Order: sequence, then C-alpha cells, then structure tokens
Amino acid sequence: MKAKAVSNELIIEAGRAEKNYWRDLWRYRELFYILSWRDIKVRYKQTVVGALWSIVRPLLTMLVFTIVFSKLAHMSSDSGNAPYAIMVFAALLPWQFFANSLSEASNSLISNTNLISKVYFPRLIIPTASVITSLIDFFISFALMCLLMLYYRFLPSWHIIYLPLFLLLAFLCSMGVGLWLTALNVKYRDFRYIVPFIVQFGLYISPVGFSSERIPEKYRILYSLNPMVGVIDGFRWCILGGNNEFPTQSLMVSLIVAFLFLWLGIYQFRKMEKSFADLI
Repeated sequence: MKAKAVSNELIIEAGRAEKNYWRDLWRYRELFYILSWRDIKVRYKQTVVGALWSIVRPLLTMLVFTIVFSKLAHMSSDSGNAPYAIMVFAALLPWQFFANSLSEASNSLISNTNLISKVYFPRLIIPTASVITSLIDFFISFALMCLLMLYYRFLPSWHIIYLPLFLLLAFLCSMGVGLWLTALNVKYRDFRYIVPFIVQFGLYISPVGFSSERIPEKYRILYSLNPMVGVIDGFRWCILGGNNEFPTQSLMVSLIVAFLFLWLGIYQFRKMEKSFADLI
C-alpha cells in the first residue's frame, strides 16, 4: 500500500498582507488579550500601593481642584444641587482615561521592540491594547465616585444610562490621538517628552475644574475644538443632571474632531507601520 504524499505549498502574494490587514486584527485577537492582560499585571508590579494608584491620583487631583477653584476662587458647581467635588470628579473620569491612554499608547511600541522586530502581526493591536487597559483604571475610579456620591448623599441623574455612549466617544478620542502620537513617537523620540506636557496642559484648558458654561458664548465653538470638552460635558450631563442642558453644540463639534483625529491617527499609523521595525 502506497502512502500518498501531501504537499504543503507556501504562496507569497504581493499585497496580500495589506488586503487582509483588518481581517488579521480578528485573527490575532488572542494576542490582543495576552498583551492587555500583561499590561494590567506589569503596570502595578513591584509597586507599594499597587492598584490604589488608580484611586489616589484622581482623588488628589479632585482635592486640589476643589480647594483652588471652590474654596479659594469661590466658584460654584453650576450643576444644580451637585457638590463641587462630584462635579470635578465627573469630569476627571473621562479625562484620566484619556490621559492614561495617551501616556500608555504613545510608549507602547517602544516598550515592545523585541516583539515588533521578530514577529508579524498587525501593529495596531499594541496601542489598542494599551487604551483598553486604561479602562481598568476608569472603572476603579468610577467605583470611587459612587462612594463619593454616598458620602454626599447625592443621587445621580437618570441620564446615567447614556454614560456608555460618552465612554465610547472618550475611547474614540483616545484612540485617534493615541495612534497619531504612537506613530510619531517611534520616528521622533522627542515626543516622549512632549506627551506629558500635552496631558498636563490639556488638563487646565479642559473644563475639569470648572463648567464650560463659564466660557463666553461667542467662544464656545472654538473651545469645543478640544474634543474632550464634549466628552466631559456629556459625562456631567449623564451623572449630575440638575440644570445641565444636553451639550448639543459641544458634542457635535467634539464628534467631528474625534473622528477627524481617528482618521488621521489610523492613516499616520498605517503609513509608518512598515518602517516601525527599522526605526525601533
């Protein structure tokens, strides 16, 4: 009896990787899970406080803003009966997620040099996993805000059912800006010093310690070019309710800017992706 030989053929087709790129994102989903779980463990490994950093950072920021803006500058919450501390913390939730995403994503490729230079997979998985990992900090901070509401005996608005939609918008903002900065950081290492400055500067020009209602009406559209304005206004509308109106204007502008950054980020990332292994 003769054994039938089985031939294994490897076909190399020009442009095949390009055509199947988005399909490969799904095929390599297990790698996405592995990288996400690894980032979660590594982030707090060999730290004394551990995961409590997710509580300490927003809590201290909230205290600083409350003391400076509420106690010293005598600014009100502009949100009905909502305490000033909760107004600030409702804004810190999306902002901390955005800031952590930028910091983690911008350095993600540099941190995975060995993996990028040896194995093929869609490089988009790495910064995306970093952004997803930042969601863990978000949910920890959200739990802290629930405790803060219990302390102040504050009942959130029924609008809170729409919170996942604004969290999705925050994710899109983080992905767009994060992918753009990630690609640039590989080629221009100066961006590792620029990103912390962007995060710090953005905190003060975003309506975190104050309400965007304090911005003069004629400058509202210009101010809303910061995509986090619509996200923060949306979070406050969902959580605080009260006298807050639905942020239609800032939301529309933020949506346009967020999708523009997302397109720009994916375009810049895909344009430079082939040269990542050489640049790193």
